[in-house]
Amino acid sequence: MIFHKIISTSLGIGYIGKGAGTYASIFTCVLWYFLLANGYEMKFAPLAITLLLTAIGVITANKVEILWGKDHNRVVIDEVAGMCISLLFIPVSIKYVITGLILFRFFDIVKPLGIRKLEKWPGGWGVMADDVLAGIYANVLLQAVVFFKIF
Repeated sequence: MIFHKIISTSLGIGYIGKGAGTYASIFTCVLWYFLLANGYEMKFAPLAITLLLTAIGVITANKVEILWGKDHNRVVIDEVAGMCISLLFIPVSIKYVITGLILFRFFDIVKPLGIRKLEKWPGGWGVMADDVLAGIYANVLLQAVVFFKIF
């Protein structure tokens, strides 16, 4: 169970309390930037890592739900996965990472366009699905920003 607590809280970030989802998203952005902005060609590693985080998130959220209840605020692996989705296939630059963070947090907090409905899915699927969709919406908008060279 300790493994599931560590993973679901994203190495303990979830224990911060209020704002833990935002801190987890910021942490993800910092890691994403420094791991990918170094010039190494990583090809499909970001996609593979994002898919793995999402799958592990479903499993760990199921496990800790028994202890903490449905979608407890300590569980922030969903924000990590959603933030990764927001940044997939986007050029790595500070302006795009920050824009992705703002877009993702907007969709994750406001939950428009059917995102809130996904929270009602059972167990870990409900925990992860709303953040996955928030990440997809953020990514689509961010792709448009990049394509149209908005800044």
